[in-house]
Amino acid sequence: MMDVIVVGAGPTGLMLAAELRLHGVHVVVLERLAEPTKETRGRGLHARSVELMDQRGLLDRFLAVSEKFQVGGLFGGIMKPWPEQLDTAHPYGLSTLQPMTERLLDEHALEAGAEIRRGHEVVGLSQDEDGVTVALADGTELRARYVVGCDGGRSTVRKLIGVGFPGEPATVETLLGDVEVTADRKTVDAVVAEVRKTVMRFGFIDNGDGTHRVVVPADGVAEDRTSAPTLEELRQRLRAVAGTDFGVHSPRWISRFGDATRQAERYRVGRVLLAGDAAHIHPPTGGQGLNLGVQDAFNLGWKLAATVNGWAPDGLLDTYHAERHLVGAAVIDNTRAQMVMLGTGAGATALRALFDRLMDFEEVNRYVTGLITAVDVRYDFGEGEGGSEGEDGAPAIEPHALLGRRLRDVRLKESGRLYELMHTGRGLLLDQSGRLSPGGWADRVDHVVDTCEELDAPAVLLRPDGHVVWVGDDRRELLARLTKWFGAPTG
Repeated sequence: MMDVIVVGAGPTGLMLAAELRLHGVHVVVLERLAEPTKETRGRGLHARSVELMDQRGLLDRFLAVSEKFQVGGLFGGIMKPWPEQLDTAHPYGLSTLQPMTERLLDEHALEAGAEIRRGHEVVGLSQDEDGVTVALADGTELRARYVVGCDGGRSTVRKLIGVGFPGEPATVETLLGDVEVTADRKTVDAVVAEVRKTVMRFGFIDNGDGTHRVVVPADGVAEDRTSAPTLEELRQRLRAVAGTDFGVHSPRWISRFGDATRQAERYRVGRVLLAGDAAHIHPPTGGQGLNLGVQDAFNLGWKLAATVNGWAPDGLLDTYHAERHLVGAAVIDNTRAQMVMLGTGAGATALRALFDRLMDFEEVNRYVTGLITAVDVRYDFGEGEGGSEGEDGAPAIEPHALLGRRLRDVRLKESGRLYELMHTGRGLLLDQSGRLSPGGWADRVDHVVDTCEELDAPAVLLRPDGHVVWVGDDRRELLARLTKWFGAPTG
């Protein structure tokens, strides 16, 4: 029996597979498509995803094939420079086309020891107390202790386990694709600038490989949204919206997306879990979809590995839904707001103008940028954590500002950068006092005794995903937090 089957070899599934392998979990990735997709749907990594790649030693690979950008959030079509002093050592995003992101994550997963089987379509699934049986289209079956559906918005896994996918249906639709054009760049730029004065869901982006990403509103919502638009349909919409089709030809791919927003009611049913678009769909406004999925995987990987390896404390795997469902809901909400701002009516135009002025305030810009880039995500680890209780049971000390947040990549006096110490995917006790120890958790938690000018705390305990679960210098509190997040001590 395998440990884990991951269904779907997109960025979410590949990241999850690599995270599981860091902990020795036997993982097989099943992908319906025989070859990796060439569609450039996701176009980059936001700051939090950049941090994840750095935490696992992958950032140099991405930097070698990407360009940095520092445009604040792209929120509702409003582009502002990023604010000063954003809470990250990586205050930039990376422009990386999805096929390249998938290639790098595929290489990472394979290097870690994951097995990736392409051309394997899942058509059935059943689970019992001991594991999950997966039926494939070729008539064969596989068995694993756990299954994770990372198979997109039309997830087969989600449907097979009967999880509801409530939300709002699409009311508008947009065509997009990668095509070649005969019009010169000057003409393209001039027409795009004029059209975008009134139509925000429109654009031509040079992919740097002889093709352009084209985006244009569709004529209503297609009855069959699974059918790809034709080149002629794309040309007709370009002529209707822009007065020219720019001579588009030789499409690499053309697709459609709507403004539907849906979220799985549960991210876990027994031994089956959901991540990425299988758990949530939303418009691509702000470029958050790929990033949200990769961050799902980063949250889930170490928890599922701990469960498979037998040291997970009670309820650890359930914190995946508790934490990430709220984050997914917040992304859905902000994309709904952005779609209103991208409308063509007078109200949308006025709202966009107002928001543009608000974004000139540093506090607003920082809030929106933190929202889109996910550097401001804070998990709720329970009221009063990080402090002691008063006589009435209420916290006597306010929880430390770091608790629940990920710690940025701080520089240590002797040990170098924090993120360089996190490549193994283990927990980490950063001890500035020199008086603490992970004790019986040393097989799961690294101990670093060092000082940092940026960190105003005697010690912090980090989960493998970099989020702070304890701040202080009290040994008893540390032992309690180690037990809560890393299970019983060994020895």
